[in-house]
Amino acid sequence: MTVHEPSIGRYYEDFTVGDVYQHPMGRTISEADNTWFTLLTMNTNQNHFNAHFAAQAPTGKIIVNSGLTVAIVLGLSVIDVSQTAIMNLGWEGIRLTHPVFVGDTVYAESKVTARRESRSRPYAGIVTCYTRGLNQDGDEIMSWTRTVMVYKRDAPHDKHYFPQARTGPL
Repeated sequence: MTVHEPSIGRYYEDFTVGDVYQHPMGRTISEADNTWFTLLTMNTNQNHFNAHFAAQAPTGKIIVNSGLTVAIVLGLSVIDVSQTAIMNLGWEGIRLTHPVFVGDTVYAESKVTARRESRSRPYAGIVTCYTRGLNQDGDEIMSWTRTVMVYKRDAPHDKHYFPQARTGPL
């Protein structure tokens, strides 16, 4: 097993089954993040935005919307798992294992569990990873398995996209 230090983007050839990626950034969740996401997504469960109501629940305080924490953990993993992705192919077994509260900082890590070349796209491969989110205390807050299609290193699709300046090079 190899633990990779943070870097930006990996191609199909860079993934080895058993390798673990400790994703480089953490994200502290604010009250505004939680309230905005909850109301934007039309989630009417008051445990996410009504402190008086949530104080009577078993947690005793507002709990962060799990849709937000899933999105954040997913986003944290992009830099290592799907920066060069063509598309997500699916998620399986999403588990929410520990509550997340306003002020918690979320981290993520992923382990490569499978890889194979694409049968339909010769410029791509398919990678499966088990990802888990952790809070600042090291408690596992969630996990899932995700499969993505990523470019191979020699694929032309993600190259040479930066525009030429009309005034010439720097």
